[in-house]
Amino acid sequence: MRDPKLPAPAPATARRSPPPSLAGTLRRHSAWLLLAWFALSVCLFLSAAPPAASPLLRPAVLLRNTKPRALSAARAPVRIHVYDLPSRFNRDWAAADPRCGRHLFAAEVALHHALPSVRPEDADLFFVPVYVSCNFSTPNGFPSLSHARGLLADAVALLRRDMPYWNRSAGADHVFVASHDFGACFHPMEDVAIADGIPEFLKRSILLQTFGVHGPHVCQEAEHVVIPPHVPPEVALELPEPEKAQRDIFAFFRGKMEVHPKNISGRFYSKKVRTELLHHYGRNSKFYLKRKRYDDYRSEMARSLFCLCPLGWAPWSPRLVESVLLGCVPVIIADNIRLPFPSVLRWPDISLQVAEKDVASLETVLDHVVATNLSVIQKNLWDPVKRKGLVFNRPMQEGDATWQVLRELETLLDRSQSRSHVGSWRR
Repeated sequence: MRDPKLPAPAPATARRSPPPSLAGTLRRHSAWLLLAWFALSVCLFLSAAPPAASPLLRPAVLLRNTKPRALSAARAPVRIHVYDLPSRFNRDWAAADPRCGRHLFAAEVALHHALPSVRPEDADLFFVPVYVSCNFSTPNGFPSLSHARGLLADAVALLRRDMPYWNRSAGADHVFVASHDFGACFHPMEDVAIADGIPEFLKRSILLQTFGVHGPHVCQEAEHVVIPPHVPPEVALELPEPEKAQRDIFAFFRGKMEVHPKNISGRFYSKKVRTELLHHYGRNSKFYLKRKRYDDYRSEMARSLFCLCPLGWAPWSPRLVESVLLGCVPVIIADNIRLPFPSVLRWPDISLQVAEKDVASLETVLDHVVATNLSVIQKNLWDPVKRKGLVFNRPMQEGDATWQVLRELETLLDRSQSRSHVGSWRR
């Protein structure tokens, strides 16, 4: 019997275990050290891996570190599914004529090759690659657009019939390229383009188009992003760096300038602006104006201080891009034109705009720029970042034209969140 004066023995559960052996302690510590080393290795790998290493490049993630627009970390990136359409909509056209991927309307081809694609079930937007500008059947060597509406209608009919994604939003989350004079109106003459309008089946979709003007216009009534005309990327590499070029030409233009102000179609080409240029400056030695085609005309641009970019049938021109790539100050003569990627390129810092009615005063304007701020404009213009922003590289590079298109689509999606017809974009 236990003596009541002695303390009660400790319960079995409270009894101290014998001290652990040294080997057991080392085994436990080694396990924890191994776990900590593994976690640290994973963190270092994730922090070191560049965003571009992902097989599915997600532009909004990369763009969070770029200016001028900061994206919320909670926002999902723009994810684009590029349809693999039958070859008759794209690859057959490209195979038939090598000009298909190089001419001024070839953004449709370049974007098709450059855009990263995700699975359709993961996509926010759907890119429809139809090459409507590859039909070089016209005598002047420019693409015919007579088949454009039919070819696009066939592609949309295929999507409606065989894929579920078009029907759920009536095409509101689908993207097309319309890199033509008046965009998806698909005609080079403005009066005809306006009369035809945008095909009904495209009016709810997103258009990537070179045509853009301030104010209302029938040919930009669909949701759209203004993109640059296509110029082959190697143009920027063919000639000396812009800041090292010898510029012995004051003002340059080579292109169509009618001798008579009204052409045989009864329409005024360039709204007579080019005719006025020839009339006022054709005999002025400071102006290098040529009407005949010349394959090496870019070497002339690279020698020029100012490159004149008057409107043609439409306000935009490939000269805009060529001038920037070659370091020649673009002189834009096209009222109300909307230019691509204005938040990045800041066109007032790298170009001049002269009203169509002020062509007679052009020499005075250019002389004033030379006497005041030409060097500032040239410094801005020669920035490689700005030149890169107008070029469609294949594959896409950070900061290039395709990259800027993705930025614009991200902005468009942000702006469209409150619109009922795009409610299915975010699932």
